[in-house]
Amino acid sequence: MKRLFDIVASGCGLIVFSLLFLVLAIWIKLDSKGPVFYRQVRVGKGNKDFCILKFRSMRVGSDKGSLVTIGGRDPRVTKSGYIIRKYKFDELPQLINVFTGDMSLVGPRPEVRRYVDYWTSEQMHVLDVRPGITDPASIKFRNENELMEKAENSESYYINVIMQEKIKLYLEYVQNASFWYDIKLIFQTFKVIVTER
Repeated sequence: MKRLFDIVASGCGLIVFSLLFLVLAIWIKLDSKGPVFYRQVRVGKGNKDFCILKFRSMRVGSDKGSLVTIGGRDPRVTKSGYIIRKYKFDELPQLINVFTGDMSLVGPRPEVRRYVDYWTSEQMHVLDVRPGITDPASIKFRNENELMEKAENSESYYINVIMQEKIKLYLEYVQNASFWYDIKLIFQTFKVIVTER
C-alpha cells in the first residue's frame, strides 16, 4: 500500500507542480550559472547509494567543502536559493526519486556516505526502510540551518549533536512506521510549511 501510494501521489505531484517546476527552473538559470538540478549521492535502503535530486540553491562547486549549510549567512547560497530553501521548494524534484522507487514520501532523510560512516551498527537499521522526503526529524529540525549558525564548529555540531538526535527519531520511525502514520506526518509537514513561513 505504501509503495502504491508513493507512485500515485508522486505522479500526481509532478503533474500538479509542473508549472512551478518550470518557473523555478527559469529563475535558477537566470540567477546564477550552473544546472537547474543539484544531484548528490546519498545512502538509501539496504545501504545502497542513489542520486538524490534537488533544485540547485547553491553556487556550483559549493559542496566541495563542508556539506552543511549555515543559516542565512552562508555565502554559497544563491539569491534564489534562499527563497527556494525557505519554502522547501528545493525538495520538490525528489518526487522523481519517489516515483522511481529510490525514496518514499515519508521515511528517514537520506544522508551522504561521509556521515553514514559515523553510524553504529544499531544506527544502520535506519537503512532498513526507504529514505523519505519528510519524517519526524525533518519536522523537529525544520530550522536546522539556524541552529548551525550558532555553532562554533558547524560540521562537528551536526555530527555529534543534530545527527545523533535525528537518528534517534529515524529509528523510532522505523519501529513504528505504518501507512496511517505516514499520512499524519505528511499533513504535519504541510502545516509546518504553511504556518511558519
